[in-house]
Amino acid sequence: MSVNKFNAEGYHDPTVYEALTNIEKEEKQRKKKKIVFICSPFAGDIEGNTRRARRYGRFAVTEKAVPIIPHLMYPQFLEEDDPEERQLGIDMGLVLLSKCHELWVFGNRISSGMSVEIARAKRWNIPIRYFTNECEETGGVPR
Repeated sequence: MSVNKFNAEGYHDPTVYEALTNIEKEEKQRKKKKIVFICSPFAGDIEGNTRRARRYGRFAVTEKAVPIIPHLMYPQFLEEDDPEERQLGIDMGLVLLSKCHELWVFGNRISSGMSVEIARAKRWNIPIRYFTNECEETGGVPR
């Protein structure tokens, strides 16, 4: 839809033009999906943490968001036990975080990798939301 600056009689009508332009922008925003970075533990209980990260991704999809979950992708080809490769995975994840609209933190503890992501999101003014393991929003940092 293209908004015309002139009314049906051909007169310049800036008020209607501005109102219709705002409506068009709002419609586009509603259709645009939010990209969210999923921040949750990985090391330690890798099997359990992987299962939970998949659930968090599914939750994000049900919330009409596009989840980015680097700790589900990068372990497919990087070695978590190799410090250089682990750092490479964190660095690549931060590149993805820079493209996200929000950071969603899940779980009842903050790992060292998560703390890096949270600090970077704060520095970049990316909104942060906190959730329990059961995907219930807490409104604050886990204890």
